Amino acid sequence: MQRPSSRREFLLSTAVAGVGATAGCLVSGSSDSSESTSTETPEQTPPDDLDAWLEEANGYDGETRRFGPDGRATVAVGEDGNAFSPVAIEVPPMTAVQWDWTGHGGQHNVVALDGTFDSGNTNAQAGTSYEFFFEEPGEYAFVSEPDDGMRGAVIVAEPPSTGYDAVDEWLAGTSNFDGTVADRTDGAAATVRVGTEGNGGLFAFDPPALRITTGTTVQWEWTGEGSSHNVTFEDADIDSGEVTSEPGTTFEHTFEETGQYRYSCLPHRGVGMKGAVIVE
Repeated sequence: MQRPSSRREFLLSTAVAGVGATAGCLVSGSSDSSESTSTETPEQTPPDDLDAWLEEANGYDGETRRFGPDGRATVAVGEDGNAFSPVAIEVPPMTAVQWDWTGHGGQHNVVALDGTFDSGNTNAQAGTSYEFFFEEPGEYAFVSEPDDGMRGAVIVAEPPSTGYDAVDEWLAGTSNFDGTVADRTDGAAATVRVGTEGNGGLFAFDPPALRITTGTTVQWEWTGEGSSHNVTFEDADIDSGEVTSEPGTTFEHTFEETGQYRYSCLPHRGVGMKGAVIVE
């Protein structure tokens, strides 16, 4: 993997220029020395236990936000002043990750503990951005210098696989999808909960992937959590209608034809609230 040519480089103004590289970085921001300072700290090494290391990260909720091959992987710098958001993300190989400065919390930068990437001098200007292209699988822990709990991680891994291509592609960016398909082929009915933990909040279907046989009725049941949701299919005329947050709300459909059916909650589709029904 190619590393940035300089460990300390000034961030250039977005109003002036923006440059990109394939296995490197795109940096934009302010070149004014009053907005950018050089902070030298003792060298750090990647943690042996990433999960334990992240437990000390500001704003960490224990969840890794997954982005699919077609998702735009972005991380906010200075969320709530002194945190990255999301703290931990997972992306497929050959993905560009972009860090965007919020302008909150003072001076920040983005530095990988193994030296793989480095945004350069700390910067406090909103609108600054830094991009790095990840080619190889691995765990990349990073901090804003000095650390002070402002930690994050990029996990580069192949997306989960079920063996159903359309389902795998659809659910690649869904954080509560691990490649498991809930098998309900032995019954005439199945239930999917709407508004469960995942995708940065209570924005998930459970289970996200379901296998049934023809003639099976699937019922979606609202938990009342995670704001208002609905169920809308991509390739079939199946729709629960208006969004609702009322707990106990249900919507059902009987599947009579085989196929791979993909659906989402429209308000939260962008964060990965998606599901699939495999009918055999």
